[in-house]
Amino acid sequence: MIVKALRRLWAAALCAVVLIPLAPAAAGTVLLRPARVWTAGEPPHAGWVVLTDGPRIAAVGPPEAVHAPADAAVIELPGATLLPGLMDIHSHLFLHPYNETPWNDQVLKEAVPYRTLRAAVQARATLLAGFTTLRDLGTEGADYADLSLRQAIDTGLIEGPRLFVATRAIVATGSYGPAPRGLRPDVCCTPQGAEEASGVAEVIRAVREQAGRGADWIKVYADYRWGPGGSQQPTFSEEELRALVETAHSSGRPVAAHATTAEGMRRATLAGVDTIEHGFAGTPEVFRLMAAHGVAYLPTLTAVEAYAEYFEHYVRGRDAPTAAMTQAAQALRYARAAHVVIGCGSDVGVYAHGTNYRELEWLVRDGMTPVEALTAATATDARILRRADLGALRAGALADLVAVSGDPTAANAAIEHVVLVMKNGVVYRRP
Repeated sequence: MIVKALRRLWAAALCAVVLIPLAPAAAGTVLLRPARVWTAGEPPHAGWVVLTDGPRIAAVGPPEAVHAPADAAVIELPGATLLPGLMDIHSHLFLHPYNETPWNDQVLKEAVPYRTLRAAVQARATLLAGFTTLRDLGTEGADYADLSLRQAIDTGLIEGPRLFVATRAIVATGSYGPAPRGLRPDVCCTPQGAEEASGVAEVIRAVREQAGRGADWIKVYADYRWGPGGSQQPTFSEEELRALVETAHSSGRPVAAHATTAEGMRRATLAGVDTIEHGFAGTPEVFRLMAAHGVAYLPTLTAVEAYAEYFEHYVRGRDAPTAAMTQAAQALRYARAAHVVIGCGSDVGVYAHGTNYRELEWLVRDGMTPVEALTAATATDARILRRADLGALRAGALADLVAVSGDPTAANAAIEHVVLVMKNGVVYRRP
């Protein structure tokens, strides 16, 4: 009996150990001492320090100019660069790589509660990789679960980046997936990866529904693979797109448009969308049109690489770029030449969460300098999100900070080596 009782006590003790999470350090006053500070507005400053007080940055500058209280916690970051928390503003936390599970199977076979639990795990991996803000552009068949994920992060129930969510993307009837052409004609009521609409009235209703549910952004598919042979073709008319944008803007919400064809990009731009995602077949003319209308661009270069790996047997580090990768690189060059605002958005979910840094590395490979890529993932993304309190290290900004080994403004790969993550003044990772 004594042995059995001891075993029960031991089992209970083990359960207690397993169930108690390692809580992040609470927000307080923290003095960070890295080797250098990059503010997202100036060259790196060697020897500078950053003082945070609760959820905000209190001071940034040389040690003699920053007066920390005696009870401030001090975090030493030798050899590291401190920079604003990174952002990826084209993400899909409810997806995981297609070489693990094809997209159709994720939508049709994985239950929404399971996908939500997975999304929570993937959100934590993203945060610990130094990405403190995401714009999640559609749950891909997981309904409105991103609203609950956002709430769980905001209330501290789980760890994850600050989320801006789009709930269900809006697609033209019959154009998205799981595609009707792949099913028997008498099959009905299958889950859809987005919300279907046709005509101005339905488009307006869909926007109002998503806004009413709590979406931060409205996402629309201006084109998709619904043409003959699965070719990319525009979906909504300009009239439908204008009605969508006007309704979204009337509610105070910006609009992101999936568009890979020049015509889809043209229609979306003229309709007044705020960002265009992908843009692989964009022409110099359409990028100049985007620049003239102030439409920002998210290139999603890593997604193209991931598709090449899954479907074209491309091997990273060995093979020459595929035709699609070359086209995506050319689109980025056109956008840069036209002076389009270019942010960092990767389509992560197509590839593994927590490796979002790959997009910055592709931006550099395809023509940006390391500083331009870092700016895209900080100050520029904050500008696109209309959040002046994010994306820079300055007094008064939110204390979203990441420290990486080495100097990422000189060697872009340094962003892979994260040693500290702080969001809203709370430390989630430290040396």
